Amino acid sequence: MYSVFVVDDEPIVLEGIRSKIDWEEGGFIFAGEASDGEIALSMLQELKPDILITDIKMPFMDGLELSAAIKKIQPWIKIIILSGHDEFDYAKKAISIGIEDYLLKPFTPQELLDSLNKTAAQIDKERKQLSDISKLKAELKSNEVLLKKEFLNNLVHGSADTNTIMQKCSELGINLISRYYKVLISRIESRTGNLQAEEEACSLLNSYSSAINEAVSFFHHSNLLVCIFKGSSQEELDDKAFRAAETIGHIARKTQDCIVLTAMGKRVEHLSQLKISYEDAKNILSVRKNPEENTIISSDDMEENNNISNSSDTKTGFLELKENDPLVDRLKYASKNDISAIIEEYMTLIRNNPGQFNVFASYILVDLIFAVSKLIEKLGGDIKVLNPEILQRSFIDEAVRNEKDFTEKLKAVLTFTLEYRDSKVTGKYADVILKAKQFIEENYADQNTTLTSVAQAVCLSPNHFSAIFSQECKSTFIEYLTNVRIENAKRLIRDTDMKGYDIAYECGFSDPHYFSYIFKKNTGLSPREYKLQY
Repeated sequence: MYSVFVVDDEPIVLEGIRSKIDWEEGGFIFAGEASDGEIALSMLQELKPDILITDIKMPFMDGLELSAAIKKIQPWIKIIILSGHDEFDYAKKAISIGIEDYLLKPFTPQELLDSLNKTAAQIDKERKQLSDISKLKAELKSNEVLLKKEFLNNLVHGSADTNTIMQKCSELGINLISRYYKVLISRIESRTGNLQAEEEACSLLNSYSSAINEAVSFFHHSNLLVCIFKGSSQEELDDKAFRAAETIGHIARKTQDCIVLTAMGKRVEHLSQLKISYEDAKNILSVRKNPEENTIISSDDMEENNNISNSSDTKTGFLELKENDPLVDRLKYASKNDISAIIEEYMTLIRNNPGQFNVFASYILVDLIFAVSKLIEKLGGDIKVLNPEILQRSFIDEAVRNEKDFTEKLKAVLTFTLEYRDSKVTGKYADVILKAKQFIEENYADQNTTLTSVAQAVCLSPNHFSAIFSQECKSTFIEYLTNVRIENAKRLIRDTDMKGYDIAYECGFSDPHYFSYIFKKNTGLSPREYKLQY
């Protein structure tokens, strides 16, 4: 199935395209529509369809501007241009941008379907070419690619000679001069362990590398994509990184069996510090295993509270806390699904040393409590206030009496830690999500309420906001906004005698016919059928 998005400022054209094509029968999905390019661009960044059908002349942002903009950030999208008789000069410019087909108005449903089928065939052809594993392997063997990979690999590992970095960049045609830097690592994995699927996804990513927002990238091992980002401001850097992370996930998911975990390292100010950002991202990957869906984790989400006091209380009866515990990084990014695996690792260590249960169990539990205490402190809490029981020596003594008590205590400590951590991390975005949902609730009736306008309201870039919203709400922004509009439409249908077209406009839909289409798509009933039930 190929998803299709339509943009035209004439409601009658939108209605005709939407209603006169049997989308599913033809192997297509109608993903959405917009009445001008500016609104469409915001929606396209989130929906990421396979095919865009756009009128060439529209207010605010015309089809040429939209096509040029979308080709830069989502080059895989195939574009079909709609044009009138007097717009041939525009059509010539569109061809230079790289459109797939051009239809002259008026056109028949069959002509449009023929164009879609031709475009779908082109998508299939390109996907086959792009997933040609032998092509990827041949490219990776080329001398220039190997030299670039070796240099970048040395750079992120801190082994590049600082005095020759600029010279090497010049020789390899790489521009890394900037104010800020950040390293992103994406791990591409098959849900079923299908190595062929992983290779195909990596091949697609390699072919679409130009879409990854000006990043300098290379594959480290077979399924780890490393991207170096630069930005003149922190906001620009973060925006590029989040947009790229979503793009990487979307491209890899074209191979349906694959999912992507993307880790973003710390923001740094010098090329010599790239190792810090790289190691930070690598640490995240090392402790997050087998995510159920595409996931983006930024180290910024776990920033330390700089106002935390460094003082430590060592009153009698309490364990003395230590610095730089190696477990802290693991606990920062572990999920609740990892608890059983962590306990099993500990138990394996104990079982490999028979006859020394008390000694090893005591050591392990004390070491874990040290790490937990430090993480709680980093998150702005005080373990002595939040859970003083685990700092008592009696807690250790009771835990190591037998294996059953020990595993129960381990699980209790780990569960407490991750729940507290999640409450703080979720809390960081809880205000953002709450404010966004409130803005949507107050402005859903405005047709100009878009991803961009809501992101502005919560003071985030559209790409950062989109990633946060999807992960926190388990729904894309467009899906959530549409659901709010549909729920309010249901209320108006049930409780008022308003006409269908008035309800459509009242709920933020620019076209009553599109409202009816979306309503039935979401509820299984037309507005009229829904009304008859109440």
